[in-house]
Amino acid sequence: MQRAYYHAPIADFLTHDENRIIGELALAHTHALEELQKGAWQQQIQVLKRELADFPDGHVLFEVSIPRMGKRADVVVLLADAVFVLEFKVGSTSYDHAAQDQVLDYALDLKNFHAGSHHVRILPVVVATQATALSLVFQSYSDGLYQPLLANAFQIADCLRSGTAVVTGTLLSAEAWLAAGYQPTPTIIEAAQALYKGHQVADITRSDAGAANLSVTGACIAEIIDQAKAQNHKTICFVTGVPGAGKTLAGLNITNERTHADEQEHAVFLSGNGPLVDVLREALARDKVKDARQRGNRLDKKQAISEVRSFIQNIHHFRDEALRHPGPPIEKVTVFDEAQRAWSAQQASKFMQQKRGQADFNMSEPEFLVEVMDRHPDWCTVVCLIGGGQEINTGEAGLEEWLRAFESRFTEWKIYYSDRIRADRNYLKDGAAVARLDDLQAEPLAALHLAVSVRSFRAEQLAAFVQTVLDADLLAARQLYATHLEAVYPIRITRRLEVAKTWLRQQARGTERCGLVASSGAHRLKPLGLNIKDKIDAPVWFLNGRDDVRSSYYLEDVATEFDIQGLELDWVGVAWDADFWLQHGYWQYRKFKGTRWQQCNTADSRRYLLNAYRVLLTRARQGMILFIPEGSTADATRLPEFYDETYAFFRAIGIPELEEVPA
Repeated sequence: MQRAYYHAPIADFLTHDENRIIGELALAHTHALEELQKGAWQQQIQVLKRELADFPDGHVLFEVSIPRMGKRADVVVLLADAVFVLEFKVGSTSYDHAAQDQVLDYALDLKNFHAGSHHVRILPVVVATQATALSLVFQSYSDGLYQPLLANAFQIADCLRSGTAVVTGTLLSAEAWLAAGYQPTPTIIEAAQALYKGHQVADITRSDAGAANLSVTGACIAEIIDQAKAQNHKTICFVTGVPGAGKTLAGLNITNERTHADEQEHAVFLSGNGPLVDVLREALARDKVKDARQRGNRLDKKQAISEVRSFIQNIHHFRDEALRHPGPPIEKVTVFDEAQRAWSAQQASKFMQQKRGQADFNMSEPEFLVEVMDRHPDWCTVVCLIGGGQEINTGEAGLEEWLRAFESRFTEWKIYYSDRIRADRNYLKDGAAVARLDDLQAEPLAALHLAVSVRSFRAEQLAAFVQTVLDADLLAARQLYATHLEAVYPIRITRRLEVAKTWLRQQARGTERCGLVASSGAHRLKPLGLNIKDKIDAPVWFLNGRDDVRSSYYLEDVATEFDIQGLELDWVGVAWDADFWLQHGYWQYRKFKGTRWQQCNTADSRRYLLNAYRVLLTRARQGMILFIPEGSTADATRLPEFYDETYAFFRAIGIPELEEVPA
C-alpha cells in the first residue's frame, strides 16, 4: 500500500505547480475521482502553500495511509521533532466532535503501529477552514500524543510554530520516517469492513515475523482448497490459535479471497456466534450506507444488510436451509468460525426435535454439516476455526465431536489439522480423543496454528498469562506479568466500581472503545448495579457512539462471554463475581440457583465456567481493570471471603490497586 499519494520537502512543495500536485494525487487515487475530492485537494494545497511558507525545512505528505482503518489522513507535516496530522474540513464553520475523534484516531494509529512515530510527539489538528479562530490549547497525554488542536485555515502556521517552539526530542528525518515499518492491528470489525471493500489482508495487518503465520496459514489453506478443486476430492482442515490470534480474520480473508478468485466457488463465512454475526453484518451495512451517501447515492439499510448476508451467514440458517433442500449447497468453500462450539448429537437432536419438528434427527451438528457439504458430487473444502478452551455453553462439544463425524462416514475425505492439537490439552481433553485423531490418519500441519495474539498488540503473551491465572499458578503468573505485561499492557485492580469506570473513561481516546464485561453466572453483581440478565443489543453496544446510553461507552450495560466471544474492546473492565473464586489456592466453581450458590458438579459445567473467564480476560486490546467487590457480611450470597482471596491473588501477582483515580 502506497504510504502517501504525494510527499515532498516543504521547500519543493512551495515551488511545485498546483496542477502537478493534483495530478500526482489523482494518479495514485485508486477509486473514481469525484469533483468534490478534487476541489478539496485544491483548497488544501492553496491553504498550505500560504501557511507552510515559513517552514521550508519540514516535509509534507498528502493522503497518508492509515492501514488499520483502511483510510487516509488528509495531510501530515513532519517538522523538527513533531508529527502534525491535519484533518481538513473544507468549508466547515465548526469543529465537530466526530472530526476530533477522527484525527485523534489517525494520530493513535501512528503512535501505536508506525515504528517511526512510537517515540515522537504527535499533534493532531482539525482544520475547519471557515471556523472562528480559537485559542490554541496544547495538552499532552503521557505518551507524547496531544489532544486535538482546533484551527481555521489561517492558524495552521501558528500551530506549527507553537508546537515546535521547544524541541524536546530528536529531529525527525523524513526519509527514516517514511521507511519505518508499519505494523497495524485492526479490530475484527475494522478488518471485516476493509476486506469487504476489497483491501488485501496484507494491507491492513502486521507484517512482522511474529505475526507472519497469519499469511502462512492463509497460504496453506489456499493450497488445500486448490488441490481439492484440481483433484476433485473433499477436504476439511482444522485451524487452531491462541485467543486473539486472528482466527476470525483468517476466516474472513479466506472467504473474501476465494470469492474474488472464482465467484463460482461461492465461499461463505459461517458462525454460530449470533452476536458476532449481528455486529459484523451491522457494521458492514452501516459502512455501505455511509459510502453510498458520500457518493451522493441513497442505499436503504435493509438492502445493505441483505447484500452482506452472502459474505457472513449464521450457521443455523445454513443448517435449516440444508434441511429444507436435500441437494448440495451453492457454497463449495465454507469457513466455520468457532467450530468448537458446534453441538453434540444429544444437544442437536433435542433442539431439532423440539424446535424444528425433526423427530428422527440423530446426528451431531458437525456430522450434519459435513453431510451437507458431502452432497457435492465433485469437490469442496471445509475450514474449521477452533479456539482452544473456548466452549462456553451446554452442548458445545468441541473438536472431538468433529472427529467422531469421520469415524464411520466420509472416509474418502482428506483431513488436515494443526499440529498444536496434540500438544495442547485445551483442544482434546484426554488420550482417548487423541487416539481418535490418530485413527483417522489425518495429516498434521504446523502452518494451521496461529501462535501469536494480534488482538492484544501491546502484549502477545496475554493468553499465556491468562492461562496461568486459570491454573491458579501464582509464580508463573507473576513471572509472565513482570516480564511481558507490566511495562506495556496496563492491568489494574480495584474494589470500587466507580473507580473502574473512571479509569476506563480516562484510557479510551478518540473512538477507542471501552466496556464492562462479566460472566453470565455473575448474578450477585446485581446489588452493585450490574445485572447480567439485562441483555445487551450487541450491534448497538459495540457500534454506537458515546452519546448513546445503550453503547459500551456508557458503562451501564454489561456484556457476558456470550455477547463478546470473538469480538474485542480496546479497554475492558472485568467485573468478578463469586461464581468463580479462589479458596485455599484452588478455583471454586458455582452457579446461582434461586437464592443461593450451588456447586458445579459436572466436568462440563466447570469447563464452561473456566472458559467463560478465559473469554472475559482476553477481550482487551490495550489494557483492562479488574473489579473485585469487597462483598458484604450482611449478605450470605456476597460474603467477603468469596472475593478476598481472588483479590489477594491478583495483588500478589503484582497488579497495582486503584483506590481512586486522579482527575
